Amino acid sequence: MNASSVNQPPLYAARTPIFPRRVSGKFRSLKWWLLFILLGIYYVVPWIRWDRGDALPDQAVLVDMAHRRFYFFMIEIWPHEFYFVGGLLIMAGLGLFLFTSVLGRVWCGYACPQTIWTDLFIAVERWIEGDRNNRVKLWNSPMTFRKLRLRMTKWTVWLLISVGTGGAWILYFADAPTLIQDFVTLSAHPVAYVTVGILTATTFVFGGFMREQVCTYMCPWPRIQAAMMDENSLTVAYREWRGEPRGKHRRARTDDSLGDCIDCYACVNVCPVGIDIRDGLQMECIGCALCIDACDDVMERIGKPRGLIDYMTLVDEKLKTESTNFHDLIKRLLRPRVILYACAWSLMGLGLLAALFLRPDIEFSISPVRNPLFVELSDGSIRNSYEIRIKNRHGSDTKFSIGMEADAPLSVRLEGSDELSTFVDADQTALRRVYVTAPAGSAAATGGKINIRLRVEDASNAASAQKTTTFHGKGQ
Repeated sequence: MNASSVNQPPLYAARTPIFPRRVSGKFRSLKWWLLFILLGIYYVVPWIRWDRGDALPDQAVLVDMAHRRFYFFMIEIWPHEFYFVGGLLIMAGLGLFLFTSVLGRVWCGYACPQTIWTDLFIAVERWIEGDRNNRVKLWNSPMTFRKLRLRMTKWTVWLLISVGTGGAWILYFADAPTLIQDFVTLSAHPVAYVTVGILTATTFVFGGFMREQVCTYMCPWPRIQAAMMDENSLTVAYREWRGEPRGKHRRARTDDSLGDCIDCYACVNVCPVGIDIRDGLQMECIGCALCIDACDDVMERIGKPRGLIDYMTLVDEKLKTESTNFHDLIKRLLRPRVILYACAWSLMGLGLLAALFLRPDIEFSISPVRNPLFVELSDGSIRNSYEIRIKNRHGSDTKFSIGMEADAPLSVRLEGSDELSTFVDADQTALRRVYVTAPAGSAAATGGKINIRLRVEDASNAASAQKTTTFHGKGQ
């Protein structure tokens, strides 16, 4: 073993427990509001009802895997329209690029599921075991009945939250009230129990025991974010020019040789990933801004201006400025990459909206039967066959009429029916065969190809659509 391999730092460091201190302030309040709103959406949305008709599910948001449908309130996505889901995923990625280029790891600090559930688990831990000093003391103390009781209580609450997390997830894939009843009575599909078990375990472990390690070692975004940011990106940072040299300030006199930082470690003690923001921008920082609240509180108590730790750009630090006017701020934010991300995001969103609202009321497709191209009947007439697929997007069985337009004396007939109409089940696709016949001796029968237009009309709302296809005569 050579010396270089001996001195090489390990790729993985054993976790050192972090015990963030309670802090209050505008950013902590914002995080609490977002936590309650996002968790409320996650847990409540499966229970919202939306009337789509007797034959369709009334759950507002539902991924119906069995029938290959995705329902989102008034929107219904069929399998062939999966590009909507792909487009939304692209928009999510572009949005992440956009917000990161402007505000750094704002997603990680405020809205990432790992951050949300970790905040919730830390709040439970603080509620049961006390604030930072009490938790540190309890961690370092020998195992006693009290320590075991507090740990078991904390783990039980964590486990209940984890079960609720997995339980809420499966409700997006089946009718929520029915699935809950089946789940409790042990009659649900085994996939439901496996899914809840996996999500319960991952939530319990990631939120309770791995926390910052998920962000540092498992999540790829800390290593990608640098490509999205530049010196004009707003990010949580320490104003070194104002805080250094740091040191303890005496009450009796003012030491002009020291900066505003009193080296109290308040910013470190509240950090959920245990870093010192004064060491500069670090990969582990999730941009939660709790260090800003902690530092501002200290600055107010010692009579110093707020903002020693703040949202700022690297340009501000180089210029040693604490603020800039609104015009300069907008000018910095509207950089080429930000404009590019914003335009790409907006174009994708507009494209999806256009595709959504321009979807035809009636969807059908025509497949000419070309084996054989035509059939000559006993009376000399020529018949072509076509298969029509009609999609019924309604929540009830619907009657559709079939018609034809052509520049020739052709007749049309629906197989198995004396009428040119058919019923299609609710939210289903029906395959029907249509025959188009040219009279014996007619130009259409003896000639070559001619274009015809088949029309489908929805009897419930008089909406209609037509498609052009080809009729083949004997002169092919």
